[in-house]
Amino acid sequence: MPKVNEEHRAARREQIIDAMLRCVARDGFHKTSMAAVVAESGLSAGAVYLYFKSKDDLIRAIAELVASEGLSAVLDQAAADVPPPHQVLAMVLERVVALGEERGVELHRVALQAWAEAARSNEIMAIYRREGARGRGAWATYVERGIAAGHFPRDTDPTRIAHTLIGLIPGFMVQRLFFEDLTPAAYAAGLADLMRPSVAPE
Repeated sequence: MPKVNEEHRAARREQIIDAMLRCVARDGFHKTSMAAVVAESGLSAGAVYLYFKSKDDLIRAIAELVASEGLSAVLDQAAADVPPPHQVLAMVLERVVALGEERGVELHRVALQAWAEAARSNEIMAIYRREGARGRGAWATYVERGIAAGHFPRDTDPTRIAHTLIGLIPGFMVQRLFFEDLTPAAYAAGLADLMRPSVAPE
């Protein structure tokens, strides 16, 4: 019985987070009220407040999701298989797009707003710094192994390259907002072109 109750609580929590995601994608963080989340979720106000005491609690939950959900597994796999960097970037971005599809939202619309919330909230900034450090470590591990695989020069600084690769992810999300036909594959192909050895002019 406790296991069933725990699963029920987890499902309810996800239902509320999904409702918040839809509201934010449609109306933005600041126009989204707890009343709007209650209505969107289809639950009672009491049920929603049982899991999230305030809008800020929900914003923190969204920040956690945007910062970390699903991407660590992709990076762990990349570090194990060591494909070229443009393929890793495509894998990560495809996971980002898939997460949005699974939750019924355009995740890039929420992510851009969630990052902006870090400018006003030390708690949210702490979430991004913590998860960012974890992501940087995962990318650096991939780069270290990528050096051995010949994807990067031997004198490459793994942390420096990790920062650059991380920066390509929000770059994709910003452009996805303006260019809806931009795909992870097309964006990652640009990285492959940039890393291709140049040909001397004739």
